[in-house]
Amino acid sequence: MYVAVKGGAAAIANAHRLLAKDRRGDPAVPELTAEQIAGQLTLAVDRVMAEGSLYDPELAAIAIRQARGDLIEAIFLVRAFRTTLPRLGASRPVDTAAMAIERRISATFKDLPGGQVLGPTFDYTHRLIEPDLGAEPPATADPLGPAPRVTDVLGHEGLVEPDAADPAARDAEPGDLTREPLVSPLPRDVRLQALARGDEGWLLGLAYSTQRGYGRNHPFVGEIRTGAVELELDVPELGFPVTLGTMTLTECQMVNQFHGSAEEPPQFTRGYGLVFGRVERKAMAMALVDRALRAGELGEDRVAPAQDEEFVIAHSDNVQATGFVEHLKLPHYVDFQAEAALVRRLRAEAAAGAAPGETDAQEAAE
Repeated sequence: MYVAVKGGAAAIANAHRLLAKDRRGDPAVPELTAEQIAGQLTLAVDRVMAEGSLYDPELAAIAIRQARGDLIEAIFLVRAFRTTLPRLGASRPVDTAAMAIERRISATFKDLPGGQVLGPTFDYTHRLIEPDLGAEPPATADPLGPAPRVTDVLGHEGLVEPDAADPAARDAEPGDLTREPLVSPLPRDVRLQALARGDEGWLLGLAYSTQRGYGRNHPFVGEIRTGAVELELDVPELGFPVTLGTMTLTECQMVNQFHGSAEEPPQFTRGYGLVFGRVERKAMAMALVDRALRAGELGEDRVAPAQDEEFVIAHSDNVQATGFVEHLKLPHYVDFQAEAALVRRLRAEAAAGAAPGETDAQEAAE
């Protein structure tokens, strides 16, 4: 806050009022409701839920409205609210193989067991502005039932690495980056958590770099699937799991060439992405970066930015990045005046013919 400025509190209060005025817009136009945002700006809502790491479409819609459409600000609001919530327990791992599928595609199999399901996608649209989107009646389709994963099909032939070769790793209690500090090297489950709530643009740029040669990976989309899954909680008093509800997830499994090593035969390896909502681009980018970060595990040289875990994870969080960048707008008067005084002195020394710092050295010697 600009408390160092005389009258700062009043200025800030006025700034808040101006913000509310700008957020409302023209009073003659009906106010945008959270229901409209949740129902019609679903991809924005899904991104806020994913990177805010809280599955609540209504809350995400309210945050988007409050943030005037600034999704990173909305993510910040959701994160802040999330910290106030009590922790009641940990759900069972969701079974994406039992997903009620709305969209499911594979770039590796034409005749996919269970079928290709295009679902709602921009992939085949012409990128032309449509002034009146309400003229065409919406198409509806019932979600499909469970379908086998493509990686399971490849696994039957031994062409892809097992999902979790080490039973101990598969059954281990996962970490929680919201409760424990991040210390490299990270276990893969914590790394995936960081990627799941990382900034989509950051991950997309890193993923693109791996396709342009900075990581030496040649990926194939094994499968992308979007749909509803049940969330279950074990209740010790009951002795059986209770279904809490359903949530929409997008899962992506990338398969990559791997020529083998002294320990492993030639096979396809995996990159994995799982994100709240219909956030397909994020899930794909996450899977590509996940595979790049497995370089050390697979005996590959780390030669590219996307393969450097500390670099990738330390800069992936947009809320933290926002704080570091936007704090520069706050008062730095004392710091700047100190540096300005230093520059003036160095310029004076240079004008007088002395080498920079030489005057200080002479004074110290005396």
